[in-house]
Amino acid sequence: MVMVLLAVLVWCLGWWLNSRLAKGPAAHTRAVQLLVPAVFGVTVVVVWELLVRGLEVSLVILPAPSVIAVRFASSMPILWQDFAQTILKGALGGYVIGCGAAFLTAILVDRSDFLRRGLLPVGNFVAALPIVGTAPILVMWFGFDWHSKAAVVVAMVFFPMLVNTVAGLRETSAMQRDLMQTYAASYWQAFFKLRLPAALPFVFNGLKISTTLALVGAIVAEFFGSPTVGMGFRISTSVGQLALDMVWAEIVVAALAGSAFYGLMALIEKTLTFWHPSQRG
Repeated sequence: MVMVLLAVLVWCLGWWLNSRLAKGPAAHTRAVQLLVPAVFGVTVVVVWELLVRGLEVSLVILPAPSVIAVRFASSMPILWQDFAQTILKGALGGYVIGCGAAFLTAILVDRSDFLRRGLLPVGNFVAALPIVGTAPILVMWFGFDWHSKAAVVVAMVFFPMLVNTVAGLRETSAMQRDLMQTYAASYWQAFFKLRLPAALPFVFNGLKISTTLALVGAIVAEFFGSPTVGMGFRISTSVGQLALDMVWAEIVVAALAGSAFYGLMALIEKTLTFWHPSQRG
């Protein structure tokens, strides 16, 4: 009971501290913007630890953060092998292939009304297909190694990236395009000097969305067949063994990898689209 009351106290303290930081005179500084989510995260972890300990929650239901941390530290070699198999090979390989192919296809779609009217509706249909239905088929087609996981990732990221890029390439106004024609600019000159810069916010929106889709697709695909390594394989087998601390350790790896991947895309976007209103302030 003491730990439960202490958890409530810690939560109230974290709430009060974040409220003061968010409403203070330095609320819009970079340091405070980073500190607020950090305080919230630490508060959640501490409350989680205290509640699990105080209520004596079973390890099978929800392990404490300290237990997960111990398992994480003791399983670093296994976690690294799973990370390399799932993220570096399956997710990253499929991400690069899928997003690259989608970008090139978007250029073709932009130049062809036939492709725009025919391919995009098909893309919406394919994007709506559930991964649990397509993943087993692709695993059977491409085998149980990382190639099938990359194929699943390609199928998941291709059309979101395609739709965003096509929308971005059509973002310029008719007056801007007429001005480029007045300067006798060719299609590719207008593309690189006008249309591509205007499309960059849309392109990066597709890239950021695809980071999450790639991670989820690679992990879920491993549930339907993989070698004895990989994050999806480890989660599946650990659940069967009731080793929930290992499951949570894999979840931590996935969360860190996904956050880092998304943050990298956001940093590149901020560097290349500093002129866009969304990046100001």
